[in-house]
Amino acid sequence: MSTTTRSASRDQVDPRGPQFAAALTAVVLAAALALSSTPVGFVLLALQTVLFGVAAALGVTRTPQAWLFKRFVRPRLAAPAHFEDPAPPRFAQTVGFVFALSGLVLWSFGFEAAGAVAVGFALAAALLNALFGFCLGCEVYLLFKRLTYRPARTT
Repeated sequence: MSTTTRSASRDQVDPRGPQFAAALTAVVLAAALALSSTPVGFVLLALQTVLFGVAAALGVTRTPQAWLFKRFVRPRLAAPAHFEDPAPPRFAQTVGFVFALSGLVLWSFGFEAAGAVAVGFALAAALLNALFGFCLGCEVYLLFKRLTYRPARTT
């Protein structure tokens, strides 16, 4: 095994960390949906929206979920096989923020069904990552990168 697979540079992330965060996110979003007609559901969605915002603004390694993963989960796991670029999960958190904020705003104005759809999309993406390790937002990020890639011209 090469040194790059054993240790990460400062900006790389253990892919299991965002997957752990997605599991926590799925629990919070599912509870928010289940309690959507109560103040508790609104508060849970507001909390998750803030957590998405923190991850989007500061990066996925600077969140409460990342701290929990580093402190309690990662020490009990074998070393990761590889590390990943933090940009795709950060983009995914931004997308989650947009959907959660949309749900929050819609619920605030009494559009409970439309808000539930927005929250449901965020929940579905979180479940894909938590259960299958498939980060939908990361894949969208990579698709955008491929679509906007412009090779350097040679003369």
